[in-house]
Amino acid sequence: MTEDNGKVVEMFDLAALLDLQQKPEPFMPGEPLFWNDPHISTQMLNAHLDSNSDLASRRPETIDAIVSWIVAEAGLVPGAAVLDLGCGPGLYATRLAQHGMAVTGVDYSRRSIDYARQAAQSAGLAITYRYENYLDIADENQYDLVMLIYGDFCPLSPEQRQKLLGNIRRALRPGGQFVLDVTTRTLRKKYGVTNHWYAVESGFWRPGPHLVLETGFDYPEESIYLDQPIVIEPDGKQAVYRNWFQDFDPDSLCRELTDNGFEVKGLWGDLLGTPWQSDSDWVGVVAAVRPGLLG
Repeated sequence: MTEDNGKVVEMFDLAALLDLQQKPEPFMPGEPLFWNDPHISTQMLNAHLDSNSDLASRRPETIDAIVSWIVAEAGLVPGAAVLDLGCGPGLYATRLAQHGMAVTGVDYSRRSIDYARQAAQSAGLAITYRYENYLDIADENQYDLVMLIYGDFCPLSPEQRQKLLGNIRRALRPGGQFVLDVTTRTLRKKYGVTNHWYAVESGFWRPGPHLVLETGFDYPEESIYLDQPIVIEPDGKQAVYRNWFQDFDPDSLCRELTDNGFEVKGLWGDLLGTPWQSDSDWVGVVAAVRPGLLG
């Protein structure tokens, strides 16, 4: 702090800012559980529900098409038990329930789960929603299909992905299937490396005035990318948020699934059934547990 005409003026911690400009080790965490912050979680929910943006969730017409494709490709029939991991406000779960599925949604945002429960009740849909970290689920032999949609696999470290795949393996019934999609380096290159700042009176990260220093770090040899916003408030308080992305190609994704007890039944350029091409932005996969490895 310094004194300026009798007023206390907070100073930036420049040393800390300089340190944060150094490339961190892959998957080093930032602020914990920020998606439950009262302001940020509201902004996230609004982004999920924005029908004109693909920022947090895909547009409604795309979700409609993806759900219809999954139901057909996985051969789901009414009454099939589906687990939607990272379900957010229930956009996929709602549609699956409307197709007659018995749906359970799991998410680690209280605000999203609260919204999803209220929406299901209003629509008369019997969907089970759980506020829970899907890295900690302990369901056993319960589901015909487990879904992890819109790149939710990508922010996880290798250790977290291994744990999650074990959870999914255990949760599936014999003959059950796992559906996921992941980003590729082609998509990442379209965005480029972020390096900018902006100041706002109110925005995504804070309800009041704040400065955002956003830096991107690329790890091309590991197909990893970090988006790192540093948020600075008027009193000089700093918070660093780290959004990690592990990108894949068909070989690396299939290898990881195989190493963790799955066999890939089909692979596409998305979860609409678009054929995979070398310049696809996404990889979509339907997999099953290798025989004898359930649980």
